Amino acid sequence: MGVTSTNKVPRAVKVLFTGYMAVFTSVYWYLYGPTNFLYLCNVALFLALIGMWTKKSLPMSMAALGVTVPSIVWIVDFASHLFGPPLIGMTSYMFDEDGTLFVRSLALFHFWLPPLVIWLVIRSGYDSRAAFAWVATAWVFLLVCYLWTPASPLEAIDPKKPSNINLSFGLTGRQTQMPGIVWLGILMLLQAVVVVVPMHCLLKRFAAPASTRPSGLLPRLRFSRVEPSGRIV
Repeated sequence: MGVTSTNKVPRAVKVLFTGYMAVFTSVYWYLYGPTNFLYLCNVALFLALIGMWTKKSLPMSMAALGVTVPSIVWIVDFASHLFGPPLIGMTSYMFDEDGTLFVRSLALFHFWLPPLVIWLVIRSGYDSRAAFAWVATAWVFLLVCYLWTPASPLEAIDPKKPSNINLSFGLTGRQTQMPGIVWLGILMLLQAVVVVVPMHCLLKRFAAPASTRPSGLLPRLRFSRVEPSGRIV
């Protein structure tokens, strides 16, 4: 999975992130069940964890592509809700007093995960295959959410469990302005055009390719041999 990074992630970063993931996974699985991990932002968390420990650039690059733009939207919506009416309401759960402050604080990774994974990609190099890999992954998860998860708490067996995961049915539940499959198609298109393309272009521009990144501060040495004529090759 991807090219191995020659730049090691500091052990402290791996330990802290792994500790966070252990707490996050345990708490959210207990409270919300396994479908909570169908959210694409949570998929990016696990990809970042895999990339850290395997030193593979592909999962790190996928996480950077998939989480940055949505997290920016999340932060803007959170700020708008904090100081006035919400932009689209995707962070309304952060202001639900039924949930403890500790549980809600675990979702604040939207602030620090994008810079973390971008930093990881800069250290390890950007694997351009991540663009196709993330789009394919996102499309599969969107389709699964559309086919097998509830559109709203009213349609769920347990109203406390996740519904309308990844906005698969609409911004605030099942939308009625167009056929559901058309909405799903728009979401899939947005994943490719709005989420992936801008970050792919930026990372291609500012991060070294994973397959050609040199080891350490010096270029990789090449073995040479001297021909009888004295020319070094």
